[in-house]
Amino acid sequence: MHSTQCHLDHDHSKHQEDQHGSQHDPVCGMAVKPDSQFTESHEGQTYRFCSAKCQEKFRADPTRYVHRPQHDEHINHETPLTALGASGSAEYTCPMHPEIRQPQPGNCPICGMTLEAVIPELEEEENSELKDFSRRFWWTLPLTIIVTVLAMAGHSLTLFHGATQNWVELALATPVTLWGGWVFFARGIDSIRHRSPNMWTLIGLGTVAAYLYSVAATLVPQQFPQAFFQDGRIGVYFEAAAVIISLTLLGQILELKARSQTSAAIKSLLGLAPKTARRIKPDGQEEDVPLTHVHLGDHLRVRPGEKVPVDGTVLEGESAVDEAMLTGEPLPVTKRVGDTLIGATMNTHGSLVMQAQKVGADTMLSQIVQMVARAQRSKAPMQRMADAVAGYFVLGVIAIAILTFFGWGLFGPESGWVFGLINAVAVLIIACPCALGLATPMSVMVSTGKAATSGVLFRDASAIENLCKIDTLIVDKTGTLTEGRPVFHSAEGAGPFEPNEVLRLAASLDQGSEHPLAHAIVDYARTQGIELSKPDSFESGSGIGVRGQVEGRQLQLGNTALMADAGVDATPLSNRAEQLRLEGISIVFLAVDGVLAGLLAVSDPIKPTSKQAVTRLQEVNVKVIMATGDGLTTARAVARELGIEEVHGEVKPQDKEKLVADLQSYGRRVAMAGDGINDAPALARADVGIAMGTGTDVAMNSAQVTLVKGDLMGILRARTLSVATVKNMRQNLAFAFIYNAMGIPLAAGVLYPLTGHLLSPMIAALAMSVSSASVVFNALRLRKIRID
Repeated sequence: MHSTQCHLDHDHSKHQEDQHGSQHDPVCGMAVKPDSQFTESHEGQTYRFCSAKCQEKFRADPTRYVHRPQHDEHINHETPLTALGASGSAEYTCPMHPEIRQPQPGNCPICGMTLEAVIPELEEEENSELKDFSRRFWWTLPLTIIVTVLAMAGHSLTLFHGATQNWVELALATPVTLWGGWVFFARGIDSIRHRSPNMWTLIGLGTVAAYLYSVAATLVPQQFPQAFFQDGRIGVYFEAAAVIISLTLLGQILELKARSQTSAAIKSLLGLAPKTARRIKPDGQEEDVPLTHVHLGDHLRVRPGEKVPVDGTVLEGESAVDEAMLTGEPLPVTKRVGDTLIGATMNTHGSLVMQAQKVGADTMLSQIVQMVARAQRSKAPMQRMADAVAGYFVLGVIAIAILTFFGWGLFGPESGWVFGLINAVAVLIIACPCALGLATPMSVMVSTGKAATSGVLFRDASAIENLCKIDTLIVDKTGTLTEGRPVFHSAEGAGPFEPNEVLRLAASLDQGSEHPLAHAIVDYARTQGIELSKPDSFESGSGIGVRGQVEGRQLQLGNTALMADAGVDATPLSNRAEQLRLEGISIVFLAVDGVLAGLLAVSDPIKPTSKQAVTRLQEVNVKVIMATGDGLTTARAVARELGIEEVHGEVKPQDKEKLVADLQSYGRRVAMAGDGINDAPALARADVGIAMGTGTDVAMNSAQVTLVKGDLMGILRARTLSVATVKNMRQNLAFAFIYNAMGIPLAAGVLYPLTGHLLSPMIAALAMSVSSASVVFNALRLRKIRID
């Protein structure tokens, strides 16, 4: 339930109780029992809350949650950004198994790992599990140290006589094992109940085996063979059980602290959103309102030094806006009347009046947060191998531990059964597959967060893994290599048509088009005061132009391919068109009732970073190909300036898709970068589709990677991060596999005939904890890499 849905009206919530007699928290909407200790009185009414946090929010602003009219015109009924991680709307998932989703905290039924909020809260309370583990660890650590010292040196110091030491160790180790490690045993039992053996199965079996053997040796020593006795008592392993628990607790503490850092990127994005907006009333008066009260069409003032509250357009004023926090662009961007503003960016100087066009969940910041959250919880293809191995790994380890126990007992030295028990416990503990399961999810979470702060959005983990394999990049021209903000150049008539008439008819038809060239024509016509007619019909989507009816006349507006399809002879203006194209100027022809009426020339400046991006991509052996619906001569002029050798001009959407398919058939790994509806089929067909964030929603929905700023340099940043992430995942997986490949034989005692030493279960526990923590910390290194 979103927070905007949870702000219940006072009269409506006063008696709202469910069938069990519980009321609803007015802040988050969760059911609250009548005996809740968190209560607050307001205007003679008592409200109950699910937690102290909700109580504090209510106490700070009670009117926000009561007395709200059911149809308040200022309430944004879309999901506000501030509600993305709010209590009551949170969804929890497992870092290792993102398919696990539930509305409340808990443990993963597959691996036993603590579930995390899909979208963390900005003001997150201390992790309850981390707090619990820390308490258990520090309270039991002194007992673990004492029992370990007694086990190692108690005999030589003769502190206790005979079996007395066993009883002392039992008294010291029992609180550590049963209270400190109870949470691990509970998870182990759950793993058996869910028929999903995991690391907690191994830890539980190993610890219980060492502890129960020692308890039996202390309580009923007479039941053991004489060979088990030494110095009047049976050797016990309470210290092993205690140390395993303490080291596992320590490992979990380190891991939880490290994992909390993987959500830092989302928290930083959530923190960008301003809390209030300054709204201008119809009478000209201004007021500060909560961000959740802003709705579509509101006029808002953005003063110098303030953040832009929501997405919209500039109505008045001029200023430079710093968009670095979302786009990665280091220099502020000048904004004038008609320019778009992105919510959460910083207005540096000058006052702006804007109109809100996207609020709540529709804002770019909100969508970025949700996209990053989805990507972080997706599973990389590389993880499938680890999952397939882990599925049988635990059962294999248990089998090896059983064989180790009986192998030592049946074929070992005089104390073979004791050695067998020690080695079996060591095998169970050292082989915990936690490092294997964390190997790729941690890398994915860190890299997607890093990418988001640099203006690159990955849809899922497979996009990260596939991007580094790309060897061919197909790019659209308009809006990708060029600014995408074409400027009208000129219009020329043919036959009886005057240039102004050509411009008027073309602009009238183009009012229904979203193509940047169309915008340039329409905007110029309006600035010249030309009165435009409403099209009677309009048809787009061909990728080579538009068709329609204006004032009863049939119009075709597009490139030479469209003229040819319509049977229109464009040769009277072909020479002039070619001259303009050689200058890199785009040409569209206008036909009226099947007769050539004229041409319109529109120039589109090349983005300053396009040449650098193309050069650097070619340096890393990525072949860059231009495919555009624009004229071939114009495309070649742009390509020459950028150093692109292969150019395809006047291509239709299906032609772009076919180009991608043809290259793939030759074994090429193809990425497609574009920003328009006509690019969508090719974006979907490519191994990796890359959409410009400045383009259409259709293009972005078809792509696996979105560049917020729409700058080709973003592809370089994305590829650099992809290479580093895949390398990091491979390091983690290799470490996990090598660690287990070496650790299990050592724990089983294969080196005993050569060295005379066995691997202590305590050392195995330490190695297990260090391996899991090291995988997480290795993934966190991705936050430090430079991708500019």
